[in-house]
Amino acid sequence: MTDMMVGVLFIFIIMLMAFALNFQKQTDRQEDKILVAEEVGRRLDELETQVTNRLGEIRAASTARNALLRDLRDQLRQEGLVVQVDEANGVLRLSEDAIRFPVNGADLIGRARENVGKVGRVLGRVLPAYAACPAGAAACGTDGRAFLETVFIEGHTDSTGIEDRNWGLSTERAVNTFRELKATAPDLRRVLNRRGEEVLSVSGYASTRQIDPDRSAAAYEKNRRIDLRFVMEVDTGAGLREIQGLVSGMKAEIGKLVTPKGR
Repeated sequence: MTDMMVGVLFIFIIMLMAFALNFQKQTDRQEDKILVAEEVGRRLDELETQVTNRLGEIRAASTARNALLRDLRDQLRQEGLVVQVDEANGVLRLSEDAIRFPVNGADLIGRARENVGKVGRVLGRVLPAYAACPAGAAACGTDGRAFLETVFIEGHTDSTGIEDRNWGLSTERAVNTFRELKATAPDLRRVLNRRGEEVLSVSGYASTRQIDPDRSAAAYEKNRRIDLRFVMEVDTGAGLREIQGLVSGMKAEIGKLVTPKGR
């Protein structure tokens, strides 16, 4: 979502450059040029403010997600559980030190089940502070700050075995982890996003997202893992509509000059 937002903003900026060049080339009426230039300049100032605000919201969402990841990492460390954090992609990686899956297996056994329980308890403590609708809240957040949209519980396999089976196996691992999380911390089901939907979700990637490409037993064990991917939501719809309106207004002003009078 963040990458898409930035892309949209760049498209608007390119459109503005095209409008300015078109304006300069196609009008030679000095009086009209001055009037329209003043109006376009005013709208450009408004647009710059809107773009700055939207980029600020995107940066705030990234900052909030990084704070969430660090909170989780620090509290899990206090529980004696070492996890890996990938801030660039919003991922908390439950590595082989935290969860070990047997070859061709999706069951959480012994220490793996215990560690998922620790993760569930920590998520139950931390996530409500970042959710638009925490468990037990009287109303959902409606301010402009970044809220948690989704937590993907992502299952993975190594590259051995039958590919079709690995897709199902990775999903089973994610589902079993989800079940254990909700059994340990039932209130996680009541942590909702801005639309009132549960934030927890599951997905399986088979062996398509390996973190260690080596063909060794140690590498295979690393790739049989669970990742938690955190996606933040920013209420940017209204802001983008305002930007679109400003661009349309500038286009209309320039159109007054490039259309001959009396037609």
